[in-house]
Amino acid sequence: MTVFNVIITVAEIIGGLISGSLALLSDALHNLSDVISIVLAFVANLISKKQKDRHKTFGYKRAETLAAYTNGLFLLIISIYLFISAIKRFAKPEPIEGQVMFIISLIGLAGNLISMLLLGKGSKENLNARALFLNMLSDTLSSVAVVVGSLLIYYKNWTMIDPILTMAAAVFLLKEAVEVTRDSANVLMETNPDLDLEAIEQAVLDFPEVKQLHHLHVWRYSDDTIMLDAHINVDASVTAKRIEDLDQEIASCLKQKFGINHVTLQAECSRGLDEDLLSTNQEN
Repeated sequence: MTVFNVIITVAEIIGGLISGSLALLSDALHNLSDVISIVLAFVANLISKKQKDRHKTFGYKRAETLAAYTNGLFLLIISIYLFISAIKRFAKPEPIEGQVMFIISLIGLAGNLISMLLLGKGSKENLNARALFLNMLSDTLSSVAVVVGSLLIYYKNWTMIDPILTMAAAVFLLKEAVEVTRDSANVLMETNPDLDLEAIEQAVLDFPEVKQLHHLHVWRYSDDTIMLDAHINVDASVTAKRIEDLDQEIASCLKQKFGINHVTLQAECSRGLDEDLLSTNQEN
């Protein structure tokens, strides 16, 4: 993918300068951002496989989320730049070589399509891969638009289609950038991954030994890990052995019903009985 995108970027920069096409140059800039994104994703994937240590007791899985967030911010900058460039071209149109634009845009379309197909499967399982797949998808659609635009310029001399395509690409890229940045930021901010907290509470309270659930925290640590931390109140007569078994039973239930695969519970007798499900008090 990196090789494909480097070839596309170089070809489109040269073709854009020769033809005078802003749409081609914007596509080249988008592909350049893809090269940077791919390198970041590759490095982040290597880092994420490192074993946990004394400095990173949770491990390094969030390196991929951090890379996706960085990619999203970079895409935001690119989209704003393209939008401004398109507005300037509207104010000052320039002649465009439609034939050169057409040939180069076909090269870009082929490379982007192959890259998109390579990433298709992984995009369903990984946030970082999804960010890259969306990049490739937008590049492919942009390349299709540039091919069509080059034909309109060559046969109809409609040069205004060039900044129109650039602005459309900028808007699409902006939407994509906002989504990736938002999703990765939610992971980094330990946001609840759209789980029903009341349903979780009821699932835990269905165990007869549990009298109350409080200090509940649910967050997504990485693409494949959802974590839960909470306090439960039980009778003083419940043995330590039963609490240990209860922890395992609750964890199994939460994984089956909600996909939560890392559960930490603190058993208490009377402390916290006056606390809400989401306590705003400082915890010990």
